[in-house]
Amino acid sequence: MIWILIIFTLHVLGMLSAFKAVMETRTSQGAIAWVIFLVSFPYISLPVYWILGRNRFRGYTSAKHIKDEKIQADLAEFLGELKRYQVPSSEISAAEAAAEKLALLPMLQKNSVELLIDGDATFESILKGIAEAEAYILFQFFIVKDDEIGRKIKEALVAKAKEGVKVYFLYDEIGSHSLSKSYMSDLEAAGIMIHPFHTQKGIFNRFQINFRNHRKVVVVDGKHGWIGGHNVGDEYLGRSPKFGHWRDTHIKISGPAVLAVQVSFVEDWLWALDEGIGELLWEPYVSDEKDQKVLIVPSGPADERETAALMFHHAINSAQQRIWIASPYFVPDDAIISALQLAGLRGVDVRILIPDRPDHLLVYLAAYTYFENLIQTDVRFFRYTNGFLHEKVMLIDDETATVGTANFDNRSFRLNFEITAIVKDCGFASEVEKMFLDDFDHAREMTESDLRQMSLWFKFKARMARLTSPIQ
Repeated sequence: MIWILIIFTLHVLGMLSAFKAVMETRTSQGAIAWVIFLVSFPYISLPVYWILGRNRFRGYTSAKHIKDEKIQADLAEFLGELKRYQVPSSEISAAEAAAEKLALLPMLQKNSVELLIDGDATFESILKGIAEAEAYILFQFFIVKDDEIGRKIKEALVAKAKEGVKVYFLYDEIGSHSLSKSYMSDLEAAGIMIHPFHTQKGIFNRFQINFRNHRKVVVVDGKHGWIGGHNVGDEYLGRSPKFGHWRDTHIKISGPAVLAVQVSFVEDWLWALDEGIGELLWEPYVSDEKDQKVLIVPSGPADERETAALMFHHAINSAQQRIWIASPYFVPDDAIISALQLAGLRGVDVRILIPDRPDHLLVYLAAYTYFENLIQTDVRFFRYTNGFLHEKVMLIDDETATVGTANFDNRSFRLNFEITAIVKDCGFASEVEKMFLDDFDHAREMTESDLRQMSLWFKFKARMARLTSPIQ
């Protein structure tokens, strides 16, 4: 009798979860798949759905409204002055105006942006910034490791904390699962506020491990900010025996746009701790070096819209001459595929740069199926061969480039908290172009013969890998 009751209960829960999937799943294909799975096999599907099924992050959205009130109060004194640096609407294209609506703050000018290629340049710049901090440091990474570069970062932060600089350290508990307790204890002993993002915080997120805070952000004194693909680990300096050279890109921003990066960090911090952060500087810092326009676009599963997917989709549609994309994980949805096909058909130079050496087998296999879809519309694929490619960069025409943390996959589009900097400046775009051309020189272009050489078994594995794209 007890077994009948258990089976009945599981089927009822399966049907209730199926109803929930119909109401909340963002794509019709996903909803259909979950309904069939939950109704037919509730014994297996229920725990899978509770852990992996949701793509709405509970609690953050409602808390965000409270946070925004606090942030706006802090900013109120300087909002008028900040408007002085807002790019006039007459200088913004329709595409940029649409992107602005996805961001926390508008596109701002009077910034200086430095392109940081690979780990040595990136960590040298970040460590120099930490050393020069006078008031506070906001430090946030998806992965932090207790290895050589991790300890160097720790020592630098501890030294500044002992000087009286406030340090706020935020990490993703899943990405940084191997971070040692001694590492965290050393930071805490120096008076550094260190805390996980708490993706499983709240009753509705208790079993949800599918979300990640994938942002990599450093802010110093509200004046200088760093965003990009590097995490804190020796492999990001090319010290991995498996991958060797690690190809990645970061940027350093100095100027008013750093306040938008700061707002993103404050929102994440307030979610994680349920308490305010210390006094921060909100007066816009103006760079004397350059006058580059920057828009900061944070995105994540708490957004009312699919911010990252819309941003990339719009970038593809707005490209007139070219769009070059570098991403370690290329597993886009059908809407992105269609946008890339249309761009290729209208004569846009579309190039996709992905790794030749995989670190995630399913992603590596699935990418071949997208190549098959896109090659017929003159979209070109390049596989980077000089180590592992991890940068997340786009170049749109001759004036706009993006550098950030978001990959071209469902996880970044819908499941991860990400942040992207959109830089509108011909000089910066030219630097990114040179970087891309060097990357293409270290890559092999895929051709139709690559497809013909695939065995039927390989094609089957690639197709099966593509089926898992919603959770890759």
